[in-house]
Amino acid sequence: MEAIVDFFAEVPTWFRASILIGGLVLFWILEGVIPLMAFQYKKIQHAEVNLFLTLTTMIVGFGLAGVLLMASDYVSSNEIGLLYIVPMPLWLQVVVGILLMDAIGAYLVHLVEHKVKWMWKFHLVHHSDTHIDVTSGLRHHPGETVFRIGFTILAVMLIGAPMGIVMLYQSLSVLFAHLTHANTPIFGRLDKALSYILVTPNMHKVHHHYRQPWTDTNYGNIFSIWDRMFGTFEYVDDLNEVKYGVDTHMDPKENESLKNLLAIPFQKYREPIEYQGTDLKEAKPTTRSAKSVKPL
Repeated sequence: MEAIVDFFAEVPTWFRASILIGGLVLFWILEGVIPLMAFQYKKIQHAEVNLFLTLTTMIVGFGLAGVLLMASDYVSSNEIGLLYIVPMPLWLQVVVGILLMDAIGAYLVHLVEHKVKWMWKFHLVHHSDTHIDVTSGLRHHPGETVFRIGFTILAVMLIGAPMGIVMLYQSLSVLFAHLTHANTPIFGRLDKALSYILVTPNMHKVHHHYRQPWTDTNYGNIFSIWDRMFGTFEYVDDLNEVKYGVDTHMDPKENESLKNLLAIPFQKYREPIEYQGTDLKEAKPTTRSAKSVKPL
């Protein structure tokens, strides 16, 4: 375990790139061979938009990487944070660290983005994708990256996570972004069973349904236990019930235009259809649903 933590503490660029690019290529091929849903869309053009957004978020991420590193070095060298309250072996520190990084740096910020209007306008760029495939996993507005890294830094400071645990978590996070968005039946019948612990592809795709209350479920990134614990878990056995996108931005002129996607956070907030008195029968889950909360 010590060797793993040491490796990720100074993880080489080629390794991080192989996870990002290798995952995209692998799942891109699988989507073509064994698609989950038969989309009628321009796959390459769709990828160009999403990958450009990925590039912008990477640039912002690199710009804030130094702050993350300083925060991690400070709390770990001074043993400040939850990991140091009770003595524990390294392997348990890694497990607890990754769990808490996921809770604060992924689940919590995702939940907040759905509940605060001005933050939602940045995040809905991700939800506006009406054809979810592997490239959708990294389709985020560069402004949202600031929120994500901000909460990651908060998580590091509260947990006291050393850089090895931080980079191990982030590597797993990228892998799960590919895994949960890829348009291919990865786990098959095992998907539902695995969703008791992990965020699975079928579970996450419910989150990309175009209407609430399904949109406001399944905020987890790696572990599904946070959604189950806080009552935001939802699972749909038949994914044909899921329609991708977000109800306020279903026009291709808006959700496929890179110029408009970058401008969405600065446009007037649009109330979700659910709150305009629209009949939601077609969007209502057949299983237990999490409660929707009107954005602040």
